Amino acid sequence: MGWIQKLYETYNNCLADVGNEPEGGKIPLLPVGHTTQMAHIEIAIDGEGVFRRARVVPKEEARTIIPCTEASGGRTSGEAPHPLCDKLQYVAGDYAACGGSKAPYFDSYTRQLQSWSNSQHAHPKVTAVQRYTAKQRVIRDLMDSQVLAKDEAGMLIQKWDKKAKPEAPEIFNVLTAADDAFVRWLVETPGDPEPRTWRDETLWENWIAYYFSTKADRSLCYVTGDETLVAEQSPAKLIHDGDKAKLISANDQSGFTFRGRFLTSEQAATIGYEATQKSHHALRWLISRQGYRESGMAIVAWATSGAPVPKPTDDPLSILGMDQLPEGDSQGAGTAQEVGLRLKKRIAGYGSTLGDKTNVVVMGLDSATPGQGRMAVTYYQELSGSDYLRRIDTWHETCAWTHNYRVIWEVNEKTGKKKKTSIPFTGAPAPADIAKAAYSERVDDRLKAATVARILPCIIEGRPLPRDLVESTARRASNRAGQEAKEWEKTLSIACALYRKYHKEEDYKMALDPERKTRDYLYGRLLALAESLEDWALDEAGEKRQSNAARLMQRFAEHPHSTWRTLELALAPYKARLGDKANKRLRMVDEVVAAFEDEDFLNDRRLSGEFLLGYHNQREALRPKTNKTETTDEDEA
Repeated sequence: MGWIQKLYETYNNCLADVGNEPEGGKIPLLPVGHTTQMAHIEIAIDGEGVFRRARVVPKEEARTIIPCTEASGGRTSGEAPHPLCDKLQYVAGDYAACGGSKAPYFDSYTRQLQSWSNSQHAHPKVTAVQRYTAKQRVIRDLMDSQVLAKDEAGMLIQKWDKKAKPEAPEIFNVLTAADDAFVRWLVETPGDPEPRTWRDETLWENWIAYYFSTKADRSLCYVTGDETLVAEQSPAKLIHDGDKAKLISANDQSGFTFRGRFLTSEQAATIGYEATQKSHHALRWLISRQGYRESGMAIVAWATSGAPVPKPTDDPLSILGMDQLPEGDSQGAGTAQEVGLRLKKRIAGYGSTLGDKTNVVVMGLDSATPGQGRMAVTYYQELSGSDYLRRIDTWHETCAWTHNYRVIWEVNEKTGKKKKTSIPFTGAPAPADIAKAAYSERVDDRLKAATVARILPCIIEGRPLPRDLVESTARRASNRAGQEAKEWEKTLSIACALYRKYHKEEDYKMALDPERKTRDYLYGRLLALAESLEDWALDEAGEKRQSNAARLMQRFAEHPHSTWRTLELALAPYKARLGDKANKRLRMVDEVVAAFEDEDFLNDRRLSGEFLLGYHNQREALRPKTNKTETTDEDEA
């Protein structure tokens, strides 16, 4: 019960956030006894239940907080009405008469609504909705308002043929079938500043009080240790609005009844209604706000105090918020090294907020069938705040390399056109980018999710990286011809980061290390020098084609000595074209060859991923620095 207790504690520490509308369409922290639905139709009535108007709800405004019962909150099919807002087949008494194609559930909806309206916990808005729906003309009012479409016989049009009639009614821009429309209510009363039922906190409180009054079973809650109202079901929708997978459920009433261990589900464990509501609502809120989601899998890290923490699945730019820079504000990024320093300062800032006593929880969830069935806790760790931040810092320090694949859009002030601008950074790549580097940018979503899950213990617990990921990324970085230029550059820098992390005892530097005399590192330097000479000569001649060194990179990785002979012979015309300007580069080639042990240079066995580090570092060392161009290099020759 550790994860439930921590989530329950987190909810209670964040009560001030309950119901607040988060930015970016994220899911709010819900009140107990409530869920969210994507509404399609909004009906406005007055306090007496008189219809005023209706409209189609735009997609960006659709998420709606609604009261729910345990049965309605977890329904997948069958009759289980929500107490106030629901689909047309529930709220419209004239649904069947106007051509509705689904089973009408108005009777069960109106009985439940009437019961709430007649109780001591009634609310004026609830009473108004009950009076209006009792008139049984919801469908007719919506058709008269042109929110729903009707045919010549006055019957509801379920679907619209957009090919035959391109100008479809607005409802068919948010729905395929009108039958699926979900209705929410505005109740406009003089003096009431909040007509929206889904934002009225007094209505939330009245529903909670009413629903508690309808429950009678009490037992020991295994989360709080108190005798309290027992939960019959636990909420779903943990990862997204359509997610029906549940963490807690019991469905073994026949066949292998609890494997002979229990007679009823209550004998296994009982959880209080309030505890399960709070813990699941907190988890859903945290995943939406700060979790990583991919194909039915979610990873989330949070402080039980509610203080912000860095996400373990982020790279430095995301932790620093640079991936959300205002359009055209690339100057705020600085150099790659500056990004690394700012990351350290940001993590230190998190530490001053968290302190030593705050608990941080890292949790992974996954379901075998995304969006349905049962969900499992696939990873769980509790750490102190300082320990968590130390491990995040260690990951970004030991798996660091300089990367250039992150971009933002820049706007040309004169033309107004947009272009992508690279933001370099030094640090660890995000696990999702590691998965793409290992298996291609078009990696299957489930494989990407599984790869991220495999990397998580390496970040949180300091475990070694999976060897197959390191080798797969190195192989793809060597296969330059099989990738577009930008994808290959990304794969190369990530491969260097992973190899450096996996062989941390070697203490590889992120800059050229002239003192390193290992065979694979030196061969990587040779490849970079050969490529530099050829690219230089091609540029002088105005030719735009891939160099021999780039084309033969994979062969070079497999058979370095024999391939080097081929490359060296192919360099002859380029040396002649450059003349004396190439002398400095040629001296560098001679120096690298001279650094080999004789048997190492002649050895034609396959290169390890270390050659990528030598190649990358040598290539970066040859790049023009500030106020230093290729021409300067020629002058120094």
